[in-house]
Amino acid sequence: MAIEKLSYRQLGERLGCSRDAARELVKRLRLPRHMANDGKALVCIDFSEINHNPTPTQSPAGQLPVTASQECTEPKQEGAAAGYQAALERERERAERLMAELLRAKADILAVRATVARLEGELAALRLRPWWRRLARRKRQPSSNFDVPQIDTNVQAVFASNAPA
Repeated sequence: MAIEKLSYRQLGERLGCSRDAARELVKRLRLPRHMANDGKALVCIDFSEINHNPTPTQSPAGQLPVTASQECTEPKQEGAAAGYQAALERERERAERLMAELLRAKADILAVRATVARLEGELAALRLRPWWRRLARRKRQPSSNFDVPQIDTNVQAVFASNAPA
């Protein structure tokens, strides 16, 4: 057959497919294209070299006919579907565990925020006192007993031996 120059629309009509499908076929086969004077792309094609068999999208009844190869793949598909279902269940359980962990973490965060707010309130109350009252309260200790609980026991023994009897 001779080489013909056709637009994508004309090529689609000759092949029995859409204009876009014809364009993709030209790209896939890397056929030469030229621009016409009207701006349309023209494809140089030799139909004897192309073995294009368009696949039917649907049968007249609305469903694809069942072939032997499809019947053989159904058990494989069912096995794959069972595997996917098991994977889905594992992921669902994992998501539930993560959600429970997230909720526990959120409860911990709320408890910590409450503690921080309480401590900030106590700190603000302490800062409202004058500095000299804070110092006076720290230094108050009973003067009659010379027991210093914060000092090492060896040092306490030295103080106790020097105490007047």
